[in-house]
Amino acid sequence: MEVNMSPEEVMQQIKKMRGNGVNMSKKKVKKSHPELMRSALHYFPDWDSAIDKSIG
Repeated sequence: MEVNMSPEEVMQQIKKMRGNGVNMSKKKVKKSHPELMRSALHYFPDWDSAIDKSIG
């Protein structure tokens, strides 16, 4: 699995998307931002953990 984003970039992207009112469900993000999902699951135990850490 290739990961092109750092943990900081993942968290920054999640914050930006949440700020723009994007639906943050795992299914929607996996379809619309597959690289973000792949990177988030590489660095965090699960999608919810990535969101929680980003809004920390």
